Amino acid sequence: MDRFDAMQAFARVVETGSFTKAAETLNISRTSVTQLVQQLEARLRVKLLNRTTRKVNVTADGAVYYERVLQLLADLDDAETSLSAALASPRGRLRVDVSSPFASKILIPALPQFHARYPDIELHLGVSDRVVDLIDENVDCVIRGGEIANQSLVARHVADLPLGLYAAPAYLAESGVPVHPRELEAFPHRTVGFLWARTRRVYSPVMHRGDKRLTIQGRCALVVDDGNAYISAGVAGGGGGLVAPPIG
Repeated sequence: MDRFDAMQAFARVVETGSFTKAAETLNISRTSVTQLVQQLEARLRVKLLNRTTRKVNVTADGAVYYERVLQLLADLDDAETSLSAALASPRGRLRVDVSSPFASKILIPALPQFHARYPDIELHLGVSDRVVDLIDENVDCVIRGGEIANQSLVARHVADLPLGLYAAPAYLAESGVPVHPRELEAFPHRTVGFLWARTRRVYSPVMHRGDKRLTIQGRCALVVDDGNAYISAGVAGGGGGLVAPPIG
């Protein structure tokens, strides 16, 4: 027995004074309404309705139960209405974690448009380049680049950010412009290293040209574990670095 269906059937019988009319309003058979009410009475071990060949009357216990059922059905309807409204217009607290360059260069500048579109969202923004445990840290979503390490997570492709190897003009004036990426592995060239949070190893830039793939084992003058610090070091002339053009 579906308790909701049974309570709804009972309420309609009380309101219409007829099993037949209740069945018509619920768009089910009279037999189904009768069975639902009988099952409800059996579950409660209370007689809710007095039935005769001519009419149906609610008992004293049935009248008390009817008032409670009305409140329950109204509360359920309010809950469904509230949920539908929330889906139509998102509201509430949203916890998001993003990398520091993405936050400062892309996400935060776009927040005025976001809040104009979703004024009822309270955004809690975590800015870090570390691995975030969504469950333990109660984070709703993260925005990260690269491959998905945890295949149990639900992921959506947001955008493509092509990476390139860049260096500050001051660095190139001092060390010269490399003709080939391999030159970054030897003096006088140097690179800024990024400590990958997932592996705790210094990330080695990977260059692509057609089907060719080249991993650069650069001479690191500095290793950092923060994206903004990584970019700042490159801009200051600390060495070459692999960044996305919109972020760098």
